[in-house]
Amino acid sequence: MTKKSIQNIDLLFETSWEVCNKIGGIYTVLSTKARELQTLYGDRLIFIGPDVWSDAVPSPTFIERKTLLGRAASKLNLPYGIEIRTGRWDIPGSPIVVLVKFNGLFAHLNNIYGQMWEKFQVNSLNAYGDYDESCAFAVASAIVIKALSAHLKAEESKVIAHFDEWTTGMGLLYLKATMPEAATIFTTHATSIGRSICGNGKALYQYFEGYNGDQMARELNMEAKHSLEKCAAHNADCFTTVSEVTARECTQLLDITPAVVTPNGFEPDFIPGDKKYARQRKEGRARLLKIASALSGETLPDDTFIIASSGRNEYRNKGLDLYIDSMQSLQARPDMANKSVVALILVPAWVKEPAGDLLIDLDDNGNITPEVPYLTHRLNNEDSDSICCRLRGLASAGNIQNVKLIFVPCYLDGNDGIVNISYYDLLPALDLTVFPSYYEPWGYTPLESVAFGVPTVTTDKAGFGQWVLSTFKVNELNATGVKVINREDTNYVENSEAISSTIASYILSDNSIKSNTRVAATSTSRKADWNFFIKDYLEAFDIALKNSKKRNK
Repeated sequence: MTKKSIQNIDLLFETSWEVCNKIGGIYTVLSTKARELQTLYGDRLIFIGPDVWSDAVPSPTFIERKTLLGRAASKLNLPYGIEIRTGRWDIPGSPIVVLVKFNGLFAHLNNIYGQMWEKFQVNSLNAYGDYDESCAFAVASAIVIKALSAHLKAEESKVIAHFDEWTTGMGLLYLKATMPEAATIFTTHATSIGRSICGNGKALYQYFEGYNGDQMARELNMEAKHSLEKCAAHNADCFTTVSEVTARECTQLLDITPAVVTPNGFEPDFIPGDKKYARQRKEGRARLLKIASALSGETLPDDTFIIASSGRNEYRNKGLDLYIDSMQSLQARPDMANKSVVALILVPAWVKEPAGDLLIDLDDNGNITPEVPYLTHRLNNEDSDSICCRLRGLASAGNIQNVKLIFVPCYLDGNDGIVNISYYDLLPALDLTVFPSYYEPWGYTPLESVAFGVPTVTTDKAGFGQWVLSTFKVNELNATGVKVINREDTNYVENSEAISSTIASYILSDNSIKSNTRVAATSTSRKADWNFFIKDYLEAFDIALKNSKKRNK
């Protein structure tokens, strides 16, 4: 661990749309590494996130402290109507957070886009969707970074500003133009064009070396996001990504190889103690079995095996299609005929409301036959949602039998109306997780799973899966708590059989093997502690400072 990267920094900023705003995996990256960075840098570390909250809907993890940073919230004179709130993030380490209200910037975006084209050739002409909102927040964050640095009397050459994902890329470029002495870092957690190629059903791996990022951006109407991401990567003093699989993708699609790979670790303080874990496992299983029994119209036994897949709602990229097919393959196995299995899909969708008939059944312990026996919440788009359509087809054909497929289409925050247990509190209740991703730059869900002692099946197209393969000599579930499946564009059926075979073998194993496998899973997660991975960030900080100094000469 280098002292240079610690001593040479007056202020270390990290900007992300997911600071105090849990909408995806980047929140987990930031919130779990915060304590390691806080230990090294103290209150020189400042996270910057969007102020998208109100008095009616406050952030559940932001604790406002108006006196922080020299009362910057009231003293900074910011342009474009930008306002900030200062506080602490309610996570291990309790780092300082600045939330930025950026609405006033929307009226000025066209002028800023013109400047970005002139200075960096960022093409924003065909922007749509969340592009404007992302850029308004990013530019506002850059303005706040410059103002805070002056307010706190930091030496600009000793300021590092770290920007995550294309959504903050314009902030990096704006800061480079207005505060050139600051060192900048840009991290892509998944290239926008790589994700789009996969999301559009194209074969990323079979034709990988034939793809050109600029050409594909034009074909898939992704020019603005791709242009911004590529320019940020090329102009950063240090460009990083989270895994070797994504580094290769950056080289091919962004025409730049990351200087450092910064794998995502996990914070052990998120894991409950033994007594709490046992209680959560008991309560979680009871709730899940009650829900599954109500939906299926059967009383499921206490020893029902509970499997789950979770994450972003990307049907193909996250391997949800393969997960469902693997459960069908599992159900067809003769050795599973007398086994009770619940296979959960814990993926947020466009929820309308909790399923009324299920809610009545759960509250009154009645015998109401649910209208949709595979769905805990009704959706606004049940006729078009990919998961719903697939499960409806299986149910109509009578193909949901001893393996009960259940879609929980909401974000598990403990207040969904049906499960009412948060995701981390529910993890101990699971017996196994499956994340058969086709496109997964890192893969926090399998890492979270093993951290909670729940064995997992993932693929070598996930950065975490590749890390497991490179770290351990044996690729067996009972050895590491992780089984990594080789996933290609041409072996979908073989993958389905391999996953179902792995699950069946584990279900049929005796309790001592299951217990040892859970211990092995926990042991594997400890090797992915942030204490081991933070050194890669320190290397990135050193590179950024060095390149910034060279650039400013």
